[in-house]
Amino acid sequence: MEVSDEQLMLDYAGGDAAAFEVLYRKHRGGLFRYVVRSVREQRLAEELFQEVWLKVIEARARYAPQAKFTTWLYAIAHNRLIDHFRASGLRSVEMMMDELPDPPARAGEQPEQKAEVREQGARLIAALEAMPIVQREAFLLHEEAGLSVPEIAEVTGTEVEATKSRLRYAVAKLREALKD
Repeated sequence: MEVSDEQLMLDYAGGDAAAFEVLYRKHRGGLFRYVVRSVREQRLAEELFQEVWLKVIEARARYAPQAKFTTWLYAIAHNRLIDHFRASGLRSVEMMMDELPDPPARAGEQPEQKAEVREQGARLIAALEAMPIVQREAFLLHEEAGLSVPEIAEVTGTEVEATKSRLRYAVAKLREALKD
């Protein structure tokens, strides 16, 4: 039987370092994608990602499973991102498009296909950047973190209905931007 994330965190608080390793391995990918897609700068994302895990480590003695571990973890990340955005503001779409990596080549792929994939990526980034931050955040928490609407509401401190609306608007804007 698999141990819950909440129990792993309690075990870690009790001195079981292996429990932290399990949590880190399990959640590092989704958390990093959430952070990097929120700030869109690799080096900054790595720094913020590490700061989130440091906050988890620092909070281990105070941890009480009042919600799912993922909700608690992404609330920490959300708060760190809000602090970052308040301190520095948002970057431009043009800067992000210039930083898009070339998509990996597929067998038999022609240069025009590669250009089309890059164009779609640029449109996606532009659409994410163009939407209000609250919609982008709801979308990323849902898609990257796998959080449910009530969990997103808890992380962001909003009502469930407002969260549903934000997510619905974000998806509609992305669909509109990516149609063709």
